[in-house]
Amino acid sequence: MRSTFHGLETARRGMFTQQTALQTTGHNIANANTPGYSRQRVNFVQTEPYPAASMNRPQIPGQMGTGVAAGSVQRVREGFLDTQFRTENNKFGHWETKSNALKKMEDILNEPSDTGLSKTMDRFWQSLQDLAVHPQDEGARSVVLQRGIALSDTFNHMSTSLDNIRKDMGFQADVTVKEINSIIDKINDINIQISEVEPHGYLPNDLYDKRDSLVDQLSGLINIKVERVQTADPSLIDLNFNPDGKYKIHLLDDKGASLGLLVNADTNTITAINSVYDKTTNELTALTFGTNNLLSGSEKTQGKLQALRDAYQETYPNMIKNLDDLAHKYIQAFNAKHSSGVGLDGAASGNFFDPGTPIGAAKNMKVILSDVKKIAAASSGGKNGDGSNALNLADVRDDVNFQSVFEGYIGSMAVDAQKAEGMSTNSIVLLDSVDKRRQSISGVSLDEEMTNMIQYQHAYNAAARNITVVDEMLDKIINGMGVGGR
Repeated sequence: MRSTFHGLETARRGMFTQQTALQTTGHNIANANTPGYSRQRVNFVQTEPYPAASMNRPQIPGQMGTGVAAGSVQRVREGFLDTQFRTENNKFGHWETKSNALKKMEDILNEPSDTGLSKTMDRFWQSLQDLAVHPQDEGARSVVLQRGIALSDTFNHMSTSLDNIRKDMGFQADVTVKEINSIIDKINDINIQISEVEPHGYLPNDLYDKRDSLVDQLSGLINIKVERVQTADPSLIDLNFNPDGKYKIHLLDDKGASLGLLVNADTNTITAINSVYDKTTNELTALTFGTNNLLSGSEKTQGKLQALRDAYQETYPNMIKNLDDLAHKYIQAFNAKHSSGVGLDGAASGNFFDPGTPIGAAKNMKVILSDVKKIAAASSGGKNGDGSNALNLADVRDDVNFQSVFEGYIGSMAVDAQKAEGMSTNSIVLLDSVDKRRQSISGVSLDEEMTNMIQYQHAYNAAARNITVVDEMLDKIINGMGVGGR
């Protein structure tokens, strides 16, 4: 025979379950503007029907429902969109950093402009043309000397500025490594906390959100893959209780192959990326992950760290080398023709620029001739008023293809900068698109929560009314029956 109080218990379960749903809705509303928060829902499940199948079951028409229970409080999250977001975030972190590095290079080279290297070379070339016309004019000679110094200063400034930015990229890489190591250490700590909660049958949703937020940050810095390791009893896992488990995080190369584990969920340990930045020389001397040398370029990953490494090791050093090659060729050719001519005194004048060495030629370029009368405007054995060698000096610009070579450097840099900027723009568009889709699922909609609140409130009130009705029925049975004939 069924219990007299069956209806009371069913209604009580309904009240408590709707109350849980209302409290969860309130939690969602309170965290509507909390960064990284995923909305939560109560998974309603039917309780076991009565009676259970058995030999001594009561003879009633069929099994009767016994109410509802809150199976679990689960966050609403789409794992596929998380993976897609992190992939796009990694690309954006890489290309944005690369684009910023190239923009800084463009600012230093400053071409085309009235203060760039091309314009400075044009002014020097023009002063030599003027000297060829007025070889006896000390004013024209003084202009040549000053324009030569200006050309040297421009080379010096560009090379020094590029090297300073290069060193800054190395420092940023070192800071980024520290940020990465801090993040993976926090993820490992959260893994441990989660593993202490899940075996008890609970879903630590707030810890999940905090960990996923850290993983999102990490994905912009390096290329990673997340692998789940379950900590709960597999027999307990179902649609209502599906824990995320611990995260095992791999560092991937640019081809998607694993270079090793940053976070090892099996042993609750991390493998930090190691960087060594010499503050005396301002040089990044080491960047390793286990046995992988990330600084040499033998192993490449993707993300902000790789873009900083590329700028430090390749992009800026290559441009500095290009300037050194150009400066050295120009110095050698100019000095050779200057040494073959004579000054106003008819004597050979020697070198105009310090010959220097191929390495550091742009940074160390300087004019060593101080007497304007020594500028070799005349050819050896030339007559008074001869300015033929000044024309030869002016022709050096074309002899070494200065303009076309330098324009080639600038053009190549501009193409790389345009590509990086385009990829950065495309990446942020895709990233925003994925994030909007993710927010449409995981984000808190106040309109939706208000609708749910009304729905749960009505269900709660109905369950309470049900208890009142059952109570009145029981009151009639207890106090109104068996009073006949009194």
